[in-house]
Amino acid sequence: MATFVLIHGAGDVGWYWHLVEAKLRARGHDVVAPDLPCDDDTAGLVEYADAVVAAVAARPDLHPDLVVVAQSFGGFTAPLVCERLPARLLVLVAAMIPAPGEAPAEHTENTRYADDAWGGYGDEIEVFYPDVPRALALEAVRRAPRQSEARMREPSPLRAWPDVPTRVLLCRDDRVLPARYLRRVAHERLGITPDEIDGGHTPALSRPRELADRLLAYAAEQGMAASGPPPERP
Repeated sequence: MATFVLIHGAGDVGWYWHLVEAKLRARGHDVVAPDLPCDDDTAGLVEYADAVVAAVAARPDLHPDLVVVAQSFGGFTAPLVCERLPARLLVLVAAMIPAPGEAPAEHTENTRYADDAWGGYGDEIEVFYPDVPRALALEAVRRAPRQSEARMREPSPLRAWPDVPTRVLLCRDDRVLPARYLRRVAHERLGITPDEIDGGHTPALSRPRELADRLLAYAAEQGMAASGPPPERP
């Protein structure tokens, strides 16, 4: 058993994880999926990490084995959380991979994003939710807060990548962080060959069962086995 700490991306809310959360809870695990202060111009990466740490601290009933999972821009927050909480595993899902001291606004240039960027950007749903059921994608857009960029040029307080086992899971059809880009950045920055699944940038909405199964498998590899019924199968 474990507690999955689920960190959403930019301009989003914890609701993003609700389908995956239900599947993890059904297997006997605890889940925390807080809203980050995305629309607060006074909030930076430290405050984002504060929100996650506070959400965990507010639940003394949680299982102490923590699996920190981050999507997209949540990749900047997750390693800061792992510096402050006793995480047993860090999983980056279609996520940015920051370097120590890197400002979010510098990330695309520093990682040579333009070399691998996907062409033909369209509307928000086409880019972020191309394989999500239409009604669910519209609900995600409706719930999305404004993403403040007021403090994006501040260097991250990350001193070094946390000494926590780390997995990178990319999505082969991702139009935001393309597979070829994340393969390269994961190798260059972490020395990791990512695992891969089909789908676009938001697999917690488009492939919640497959994503939950992956997270459960990663946790089991670290000795955190599920206590509920086995994963669903098609």
